Amino acid sequence: MAADKNVTRIKAKDVSPRTAKAVTGKKVKKAPKAKKAPKNPFLKALYGIGGYFKGAWFELRQVRWPTRRATWELTLAVILFSAFFVGVIVLLDLLFKSLFELIIT
Repeated sequence: MAADKNVTRIKAKDVSPRTAKAVTGKKVKKAPKAKKAPKNPFLKALYGIGGYFKGAWFELRQVRWPTRRATWELTLAVILFSAFFVGVIVLLDLLFKSLFELIIT
């Protein structure tokens, strides 16, 4: 009975990169550690800008970029979608133009 009362609670912080690696099968890189900001306000601003670009570069390295084929397929889809709606707008414009000419004359 006493063994039934033992409850294991799992928190989000309990998941380690090693566990994530086992689940996804990919190597997980840790985020770059932040350095202490200097007291000088000008250096502090410069550090903030550098930290921003460092974090942005880290995030870009984690992006799963599409293949060349997927990029071309999506580009073609956007072009066809745009051409279709250009045609719809031109047809509506011609329709309204002819209706207004009938009303005015």
